[in-house]
Amino acid sequence: MEFPKGTIKELTFHSRELGEDLQLLVYLPANFSPLYKYSLLIAQDGRDYFQLGRIGRLTDEYLFEKEIENLIIVGVPYKNVEERRRKYHPEGEQNQQYIRFLAHELVPFLDQELPTYQMGLTRALIGDSLGATVSLMAGLQYPHTFGKVLLQSPYVDENVLNSVQNFSDGQLLQLYHVIGNQETEVQTTNGKIKDFLTPNRKLSKIISEKPITYFYEEFNGNHTWTYWQPDLRRALKMLF
Repeated sequence: MEFPKGTIKELTFHSRELGEDLQLLVYLPANFSPLYKYSLLIAQDGRDYFQLGRIGRLTDEYLFEKEIENLIIVGVPYKNVEERRRKYHPEGEQNQQYIRFLAHELVPFLDQELPTYQMGLTRALIGDSLGATVSLMAGLQYPHTFGKVLLQSPYVDENVLNSVQNFSDGQLLQLYHVIGNQETEVQTTNGKIKDFLTPNRKLSKIISEKPITYFYEEFNGNHTWTYWQPDLRRALKMLF
C-alpha cells in the first residue's frame, strides 16, 4: 500500500563548535502543519537512516496508520569514516565538540525553526554502531535535552561503561538497546576485529541497575543494516 509521503529537504547549518558547515536532512510528515507540535528524532549517520534504514517511509506508514505521534526526523550525515570516527568515538578528537553541537547548537536551531514541543521527553537520538555510542554519551551528558535514546549495536568501551556507571539522573532517560548475538567479530572502521556482544551485555547490566526506563534485546543476527532496518519498526513504535 502507498502511504502519503513526507518530504525530505537538505539544509546547511554552520556549527561554531565544529568550525564547519554541516548538511542536515530534515523529514517533515505528509500532513505537516506549523499549527501542530512535533516530537523530534535526531539521527546520527543521517543519510544511512534514510537510505538503508528507510526511516522516512516507515514513518509515513506509521503516521498514516496513527501508530506513532507526530514526528520530525533530522539526519546528520557524515562525510567519511575518518570524520565519523573523530566525532562519534568516545576518544575522537572532536567527540565533545560534536556532543555540544547537538545540545547547544542543533537543538536550539531546530526548536526555533520547527514546531517542536521543546521538551527533553519529546526529543530522541538514534544511531547505529559508533553513531549509537555518541547518541548514548550525549543523552548521559544532556538528559534534560535528550530524554530518549535508541541504540542499535553500539560500540562500547570503558569510557562508555564508566559514564553510565556514574550517571545519576536515570529517571530522566528512556533507552532502547539492541545488539546481535552474532556480533562477536565485528570489523571496525579502523580495520580491527572487535567483540561487540560482551561489552554490550556489560552495558546492559549496568543500565538495568539504574532507574532508567529500559528495553534490551539480543537479536539473531550481526552488525549490519539487514537487522537494524527491520528493528526500526519496533523501536519507533516503542518510543513514539
